[in-house]
Amino acid sequence: MGNDGDGAVDNNCCVHGGQLVTPWNMSISSGHNLLRDPRHNKGLAFTEREREAHYLTGLLPPTISSQELQEKKVLQLIRQYQVPLQKYIALIDLQERNERLFYKLLIDHVEELLPIVYTPTVGEACQKFGSIFRRPQGIYISLKDKGRVLEVLRNWPERNIEVIVVTDGERILGLGDLGCQGMGIPVGKLSLYTALGGVRPSACLPITIDVGTNNEKLLNDEFYIGLKQNRARGEEYDALLEEFMNAVKINYGEKILIQYEDFANHNAFTLLNRYRTSHLVFNDDIQGTASVVLSGLLSALKLIGGTLSDHTFLFLGAGEAGTGIAELIALQISKQTGVNVEEARKKIWLVDSKGLVVGSRKESLPHFKVPWAHEHEPINNLLDAVKEIKPSVLIGTSGVGRQFTQEVIETMSANNEKPLIMALSNPTSQAECTAEEAYTWSKGKAIFASGSPFDPVTYEDKVFVPGQANNAYIFPGFGLGLIMCGATRVHDDLLLAASEGLASQVTDENYAKGYLFPPFSCIRKISAHIAAQVAEKAYELGLASLQPRPNDLVKFAESCMFSPIYPNYR
Repeated sequence: MGNDGDGAVDNNCCVHGGQLVTPWNMSISSGHNLLRDPRHNKGLAFTEREREAHYLTGLLPPTISSQELQEKKVLQLIRQYQVPLQKYIALIDLQERNERLFYKLLIDHVEELLPIVYTPTVGEACQKFGSIFRRPQGIYISLKDKGRVLEVLRNWPERNIEVIVVTDGERILGLGDLGCQGMGIPVGKLSLYTALGGVRPSACLPITIDVGTNNEKLLNDEFYIGLKQNRARGEEYDALLEEFMNAVKINYGEKILIQYEDFANHNAFTLLNRYRTSHLVFNDDIQGTASVVLSGLLSALKLIGGTLSDHTFLFLGAGEAGTGIAELIALQISKQTGVNVEEARKKIWLVDSKGLVVGSRKESLPHFKVPWAHEHEPINNLLDAVKEIKPSVLIGTSGVGRQFTQEVIETMSANNEKPLIMALSNPTSQAECTAEEAYTWSKGKAIFASGSPFDPVTYEDKVFVPGQANNAYIFPGFGLGLIMCGATRVHDDLLLAASEGLASQVTDENYAKGYLFPPFSCIRKISAHIAAQVAEKAYELGLASLQPRPNDLVKFAESCMFSPIYPNYR
């Protein structure tokens, strides 16, 4: 019984559909402990019979509540808070007290609560993580643990882990280096893996790798929870990451999905390239963003006409997100037209902080920008690039707000009947333009999507509903697809399959309202379809280890999904 609540029920418990039903050891040990165990606590929803059987009589008020009534009560409480961060803290408190009620609330009210548990509110939560830190969630691995990372992983009570989300906190959203306080991101992402993708909460493990921070404000903050030193680089950093990757494989096996989150550009590309052939790795900033944006583009073609290869793309921002999206667009063009990827890339131009990425700059460019350095005269600003290149699609991944000025959008509108404008930087304050600016400055011509949510906009009596290219559309279903078929590696074709799977869920009714993405209210259905498409492609490529292949992959995906409904304890 050495483990805490998560592990103490591993023995002699009834298993139903892969989920623990009777917390037998736990309840027999102590009814009070059962109420303190978020995985199994039902609060006032314990029946009289359960209270008798599990020594809970007298530990709860006499009334018996339904889960629906509990949900109504918690939602009313959360809605009373005016400040989003207060809502975030209330939701995290609920998650640490009653896990199933937290997930039921999140699933049933996903459109309302997603901006709280994830972007934009999670950004503020990370900035203030040291002050709001209460109970540790996940594993913290720091430079102090070098040489014993495997031992640290084994301190986690759950053994059957299927997905790890890991960050080193260096590039949190558009907020920069938040060090150890970046843990809010893996915790938030894994909440969405469960709520939106149906992966069991006990199979999810958030990890932060603390190699220091270069954020002076944090280093001088008495409440900062991480190592108070500058970031380790080079050999010291690589050695810790290598030890971590090896330890994960030893402890959890070949099929553990490792999702990299919010690493700085130089490390993100290096880690993905280094481990993609030996581990099941996925970088949401590079690959997840690319997949959801490609899906939005495939949907937008129904509104703006033509095929992908008919359009010219201009990116503001040439980091992880920008180059990741650009590469996936090029792969899709190559697949559709039969031209090689090098040729397909010529439809795509990138602008970084120094101007248009062109051939004459090749010597000074980092390796991930080189494929996009086309032959052209140097141009040092976005407006001139828009005038010269005449793109039909403008995509912002710069992490810098208000870069799509009125002149830029007016030029896009002059050159195109229906310009597609995607302002993808998060959080909302960093978006390249707002929805209202895009619709107003284009006089209602633009098709607009953003990374963070914007409210509908009324322009000249017409209501425009902005699309949200949120990675939460893709990664939960993508991860579920990999897990359920026992995938061993991530191939780019699986990302294309996820994009097509998401685009296929946009209905004619959605298109009529100008939606590029289906409504989040049916996200579990969407995730099941994405998971099925991903698994089907994995079987086709020989990357799936689960045999025999299920006949109906959508039904199989749905059957794998965690249910937040309270079980009955005997």
